[in-house]
Amino acid sequence: MATLIGFRMGRWLAGRLMKELGLVSCQQPAHRYKRGGREHVTIPNHLGRQFAVTEPNQVWCGDVTYIWTGKRWVYLAVVLDLFARKPVGWAMSFSPDSRLTIKALKMAWEIRSKPAGVMFHSDSIMPVSVFIITLFAV
Repeated sequence: MATLIGFRMGRWLAGRLMKELGLVSCQQPAHRYKRGGREHVTIPNHLGRQFAVTEPNQVWCGDVTYIWTGKRWVYLAVVLDLFARKPVGWAMSFSPDSRLTIKALKMAWEIRSKPAGVMFHSDSIMPVSVFIITLFAV
């Protein structure tokens, strides 16, 4: 507030003045990031960091990230086609569960005319493996 009306002050001066006046900051606590666990042992990594793809709908990859909207965190799942390096499906949710990833995969699958034999790669350890196997085994 003081800087808005023309007073120049750094954070140390502001902190000292707040302490003298008995004021405390009402800043929100930092967001606690979710830690990744160990690699999923039942699903092998068939991609092996070979990201050079020769045609569309061979390999899709996906990830989930979080975005601060000003009031709360929103999670975004994105599915990319590695050939075009462009998003083919996405979904947003307030919780980073498997339904979020499944919605993004369904969108990509529908937009790309339900291709068969697509490999999906993700670093996430989300329990969508059964869905992925049934979706892409068509």
